[in-house]
Amino acid sequence: MESFEKNLTTFDDHPLVAHKITKLRDLNTGSKEFAEIITELTIIMGYEALKDLKTEDVEIDAPLITMKSPLLAETITIVPILRAGLGMVDGLRTLLPTACVGHVGLYRDQQTLQPVKYYFKMPENMEQYPAVIVDPALATGGSIDATIGFLKEAGYTRIKVMSIFASDVGVKLLYEHHPDVHIYAAKYIPEGLNKDGFIIKAAGDIGDRINGTYGYKGARQAKK
Repeated sequence: MESFEKNLTTFDDHPLVAHKITKLRDLNTGSKEFAEIITELTIIMGYEALKDLKTEDVEIDAPLITMKSPLLAETITIVPILRAGLGMVDGLRTLLPTACVGHVGLYRDQQTLQPVKYYFKMPENMEQYPAVIVDPALATGGSIDATIGFLKEAGYTRIKVMSIFASDVGVKLLYEHHPDVHIYAAKYIPEGLNKDGFIIKAAGDIGDRINGTYGYKGARQAKK
């Protein structure tokens, strides 16, 4: 393991995850199924990513006894990077319905590949709780790196990242800039990016595929 991978948790060896990753990669997977799989993978990863939430014991009346049992003592802020990150919100809210949602709007400059912010809105008085950034692809790492910076400036100190696909380029960048931030990725692909900054063995532009706004199959055929 490379030193920069120590803050990375992956799910590569889980057969359900492997199956769903293959479906995401497949050009024949339609936008409805694609979006559903993104949600399912987020739920699977969420169990691990949220395992350190604080609890407190409360007294309840169980069927046979009055006893103390733990309940969550805190919630989280889910921070999707628009627009693809919205596809992961429902998965985490399935696990934690009390979660708040902030929004970060970024677009990538096609010349420099650097993120440009156009929107940033977080819920009030949530800085003491964990913030979970969700973006299906940690590719160059620029957008997530910038988002972490925005959150730290806003007072958040307990920050995590959840992605479906992660490249070694993005993981290394986040480790160098934010060694305190842990990354959860369904599939880690340490095999590089193309000239446009996409993970070659991932699923293309995930925002487009979730929303059905780009004809991947036709575009692929047109390049042949």
